[in-house]
Amino acid sequence: MFIVETAATVWMIVLLAVAAATAILAVPRRPSRAAALPAADPYAEQVALAAEQAAAIARRRRADWTRAQEEVDAAWAAFDVADRDARRYAAAAAFPVFKQRRTRAELADRERHLHRSATAYCRRRELSIAQLNEVLAHRGGWNPRRHPVAQEAALRAAVREHRFADYQAATGRERQAWQDAERAAATVRSLRAEALQVRARAGRDVHYEEQWTSVRPAKARLAVH
Repeated sequence: MFIVETAATVWMIVLLAVAAATAILAVPRRPSRAAALPAADPYAEQVALAAEQAAAIARRRRADWTRAQEEVDAAWAAFDVADRDARRYAAAAAFPVFKQRRTRAELADRERHLHRSATAYCRRRELSIAQLNEVLAHRGGWNPRRHPVAQEAALRAAVREHRFADYQAATGRERQAWQDAERAAATVRSLRAEALQVRARAGRDVHYEEQWTSVRPAKARLAVH
């Protein structure tokens, strides 16, 4: 009798365990967030990586823009010096020179002086190759018979013209560098916003310490020469 009761008790325990296990398995389980969004994290990582790569490009573009601004400043300083020199020599050449007959040797010496001076200016990059060719060919008003003071004043004016052209070119490069920096910064902002949205939908928090704001190019100091 005792054995029968013991066996019945054991079977009852077994049946209860089976029923409990069946009930646990039958209860529906809530899927995890990672399982619910299997494709969100990989896409978010790709967007975040693209944003960081764009940020590296944006930093280079800003560095290029900074260098372009420095080139504008240097070009303006060089033009300012050339302008003051040209004005000073123009004032010196304003004094009348008595006309008198010159020998061929003296005229030839003036021509050599003009050619040597123009070549020296060109070697120092104060005159362009095109300007030097004009001087050597005696075109564009270059007269080798003029007094050396007048020749020097004309050369200084040509240097000023060349420096102003350099300044204008530097201003154009600076403006282009600014536009490139602006486009790069806009790309960074767009990608980072997309990464934040994707990760927010996935329940993850992301914060970028580096902020990219709009910048403006340096204003040209002299619009018209």
